[in-house]
Parts: sequence; C-alpha cells; structure tokens
Amino acid sequence: MLGLAVLLQAAVLTVLVLVLGPFVSIPRGTVILAFPFVLLLMFGVRYLARLMLERTRKPGEEAKPALIVGAGYLGSTLIKTLTTDPTSPFRPVGILDDDPAKKNLRLRGVPVVGRTKSIAAAAEETGAEALIIAIGQADSTLLRRLTDDAAKAGLTISVTPALSSLLSGEKSVGDVRDISIEDLIGRHPVDTNVELVAGYVTGKRVLVTGAGGSIGSELCRQLAKYGPSELIMLDRDETGLQLAQLGTAGHGLLDSKDVVLADIREAETLNNIFADRRPEVVFHAAALKHLPMLEQYPDEAWKTNVLGSLNVLLAAQSVGVSTFVNVSTDKAANPTSVLGHSKRVAEKLTAWAGEQTGMRYLSVRFGNVIGSRGSMLPTFQALIEAGGPLTVTHPDVTRYFMTIPEACQLVIQAGGIGRAGEVLILDMGEPVSILEVAKRMIAMSGKNVEIVFTGLRHGEKLHEVLVGNREDLERPFHPKVSHTRADSISPERLDKTGWEARMKSEPRNNDTAIVERIQVDNVESAK
Repeated sequence: MLGLAVLLQAAVLTVLVLVLGPFVSIPRGTVILAFPFVLLLMFGVRYLARLMLERTRKPGEEAKPALIVGAGYLGSTLIKTLTTDPTSPFRPVGILDDDPAKKNLRLRGVPVVGRTKSIAAAAEETGAEALIIAIGQADSTLLRRLTDDAAKAGLTISVTPALSSLLSGEKSVGDVRDISIEDLIGRHPVDTNVELVAGYVTGKRVLVTGAGGSIGSELCRQLAKYGPSELIMLDRDETGLQLAQLGTAGHGLLDSKDVVLADIREAETLNNIFADRRPEVVFHAAALKHLPMLEQYPDEAWKTNVLGSLNVLLAAQSVGVSTFVNVSTDKAANPTSVLGHSKRVAEKLTAWAGEQTGMRYLSVRFGNVIGSRGSMLPTFQALIEAGGPLTVTHPDVTRYFMTIPEACQLVIQAGGIGRAGEVLILDMGEPVSILEVAKRMIAMSGKNVEIVFTGLRHGEKLHEVLVGNREDLERPFHPKVSHTRADSISPERLDKTGWEARMKSEPRNNDTAIVERIQVDNVESAK
C-alpha cells in the first residue's frame, strides 16, 4: 500500500512537471529520480519504528525460556507472536528442527540449535525450561517421543493447537497449552478433502441419529460448517440434544425444528419423521455402546443396535436417502461380545440396504474414542482425582484410540468416498497399552495412586483388531481409510435366537479375578 501511494503521488507530480515545465525551472527527471529515494526513506523509517516498537514489546525476563520444535510456518508464526507480546509466558531461546536445510536458520533472531533428538543438549546450551511443539501434523507417536525426551531433560511441555483448529479459526497459533493425554495417545492428523465433503453435504438435508451423544454432537458441529440446507438432530436424550444445539446454533432453546426427540426403536415414529423432513443424507450414530452393560442386558443391544438400526435404514430407504453412514466399532471385527455382535449385524444390514438401493449405504469402523461419555479417560481422571485406586483390566491390554474431532472428520470424509455395501476402516495408528496410559496420567497428575488389575471382563478382548479375519483391504481414495466388503443380511434372515446361540458358542473371556496391584509412587516410576 505504501509503494502504491508513493507511485500515485509520483505520477501526479510527473504530470504537473511536464505541464508546468516550461514555466518553472524544474528538470523533468527530478521526479523520476526522487521516487525511489522517497520510497526507500519511507520504508526505512517505518522499519526502524517497527523495530523500536518490537523491542518494547518483548516478553519480560520473568518469561520462561523455551525451545520451539519446528521451524516451519507454525514455528515461525509462534516465535513472532511470543517475541512481540510483552505478556507472553514464554521467551523463545532456540529452535529444534530435523530438516538439514534449516541448520543455520534464524527466525526473528532465534537460532536453530539442533535436531529433535538433541533436546537435552539444546536445553543445557540455551538454559531452556520449557519445550513448545509447533508441528501441525504431529501424530501421537512423535508427541510421545518428544514428551519423554523433554521430561528427562526437566522441561515442561506445551503444544500449539491442532492444525484443524487453526484452519477453522477456532484457535490461533499463540493459544499454547500444556500437552494432554489426548495428544499423547489419540492425535491422528486428518487431511480432509473439503471439496469432496461439500459436494454431498452442502445444500442437502442432513439427519444425524444419536445427535446428543459424544460422536453425534461433534458430527453435527462439523457438518454445520459445510452449509447443509437443513441439519436435523435426532436423539431420545433431551439434555444431549440441548448440548448439540448449543454447539451448532449457539443456543439451547429446544424450540426449533432442528432438534427431534425420538427413539430409533420406534419404527412408526421414525417413518413419520423421515416422511415429513425428507432427509437426503443420514449419519447413524445412535447406539448402546458399553460392553459390560450389554453383556448383562443383551436384549437391549438387540433392540437398539440391531432393530433400531434396521428401523433407521428402512425409513431412509422409504424417502430415497442417497448417502447413509452407519457409525460402527472395531469390536465388530471378529466379535466376541454382545456389543461387537450387535454392531456387526448392523454393518450387515447396512450392506444389504446398499445392495437394495444401489446408493452409498456404508459403515465406518474405528476404535476407542477419547473423551466420549463413560470412556476410559474420564473414568481414569475421576479415579485419580479421588486418590485411586486406578483399575486396569489386564497389564497387557491394548486399545486403538482417536479423538472425537478426528474420528468425526474421517466419518464425514468416508461419506464422500464410500461405495454401496462397504465397511470403511479408519487408520487409528498403533494400538496403545492401557497400562502405559494409566501410568502417564498418574505421572501428569503428580499424585501417588495405586493401579489395580481386575482381569478381563466377560466378552472383552486383550487386543482389539480393526479388520476381521476374512476381510480384504484396499485404499483407493484416502491414505487413512481402508475399504472392505461387508457380508449382507436381509431383515427376513434376522434370527435373535441364532444370534444369541452364536455368541454363546464362541470363545469369550471370563477372567474376573484381581491378579495384581502395583503402586505408582512418583513421576519417575511412571515413565
């Protein structure tokens, strides 16, 4: 803007000199020669003023000296933010980056002092007391390694917001926070193809069942960004619906047509709702999900996860829904529990509906979702706050983890790339030891908490799998989404008696004895 202003000014003066030249003794080349000098002088004054201003805005000496991991865009922006904010709690003193081309780089006077494997040496050299991870696509494996190395060097660990939060505008680079257990076990960066998603959601009538649940409410929040003509949130939990409405509409008045109070077990009610609202895209997230509870009450799993899913599928078929995404679980792969068997039947019913309609009726399968209601992390946090003991079923048990936003991003993405009758399996990274998670959470709390091993519950697996023994995978569209074909089953073939007999005939864990107690005394023993 400054250059354009000077250029316009020079053009006006040039015209005046050319017109008035014969009447005044001003050489015609004066303006042309003056233009670059004036421009340089003005830029120079502004640059010096900015330098003086930034000097006064530097963080105070009480700010904690910090190493920044990442010399890319996020790292550069973070350093600019920290060095120009006098209230910043951090003062950058060095950068760590594994790119050899950035070995001698300096960003706003802050040098690259080494690679990420040399955290301890860099901390000793610079006097750093904190480590800030500024890598937008950092996965949980990398974060665990950096966190462990930083903890050994005596540094506190912070992280910039996830790239998805930055791109959406929800967070800024300067919103640095302490690293959380969710980052360490469930961070799987997702590259969402917005154009593909917008193609089947934007301008369409979209209905979400189970909208008041953890997955359903986040699905609604993310779907709202893509501009559906109507977003219909259906659940039997009125409090959950209120929270979902708060996340999408910014209020919880519950007096508008975007919230629908209904139970998927009621076929006639569903048919009336679908006939009235005519949804074009459906995300089916309503389900009963707690494994030990369903082991006690298998009839409830059949009524909701099987018959309820069939009700939604038939209602969707009746109004010509073009895209139907059934949210499934890894427990449907080689199922050993009531939950797994019921969700597997729901996958087969969805595949049948896809065959019947030729439309995109598909299922999406993933593992444990961090932070969902009643899931492991909130339970562990409550037990730690109460002073323990913290209960773990088995010292060797592992699970796949993904955060709610990341799972929902890939569920939405799957709706744009899935084909009729498929099961799409989300890449969950490597399975994580539950015992390791428990130890990390105790270490982060700073408390002395006992861990009690209680034994695997009935129907529970030691290690979950995402893919069944007879399933073949391909990845034709997205690097984090595998496709397989699901066996189909028509409603006429549903046999509750046979379903129950099959569950009883398969191997099922029934080890409920307490096998061991261990005491996690301090942070060191928890690493």
